[in-house]
Amino acid sequence: MMSATADHRTIRVNRAPVLTLWATVVAERLGFEHETALTLGRAVAGKSAHVKGRALGLYEPSHEPPSKAAEQRRERLKPDDMLHVHLLDRTIPAVRTPEAIRAVAQDLRPTSAASVKRYLASKFGDHLDEVWRAMERLAASLSPEELNQRGFSLYEGFRPAIPAGARGWGAAGELDLDRMAALARGNRHSQ
Repeated sequence: MMSATADHRTIRVNRAPVLTLWATVVAERLGFEHETALTLGRAVAGKSAHVKGRALGLYEPSHEPPSKAAEQRRERLKPDDMLHVHLLDRTIPAVRTPEAIRAVAQDLRPTSAASVKRYLASKFGDHLDEVWRAMERLAASLSPEELNQRGFSLYEGFRPAIPAGARGWGAAGELDLDRMAALARGNRHSQ
């Protein structure tokens, strides 16, 4: 949902799709191709949600052994097959597929870029392109190296505000597009 006044544009959305899209934009700025960037973006958001869920006591570490299928996939992967991508303060496991590099889920299956596209479209609706462009302008305001170093703190500066603690888990907040534009202007002026 977009609400706008003469001088303020916001979209009501929860944080996970915002971080997914932001990490995708940052990965593209770092040189990853679009489909790869989508899978990396989803992995960054998933890792962040898991860390936050554990901190809130919503997730407990699993004491169950991995499934037989996941164990078989792990055994088939050679050490050279697995890559580790550092993106927004997260280390993302990835593999080379016949198509390209793809982030992998906990079960070591490559993430589908098409599923990430559908996810983003369902969360942002008609505003996806507008939000994407705003994030691209912000990402372009820094060098790729500085963006990867400061990218998560930038996200913290524009992410939707939600209630603290477990009450905020999955809650929607206002994503302020003008805040992103102000951050981009500030970055350009400081260079």
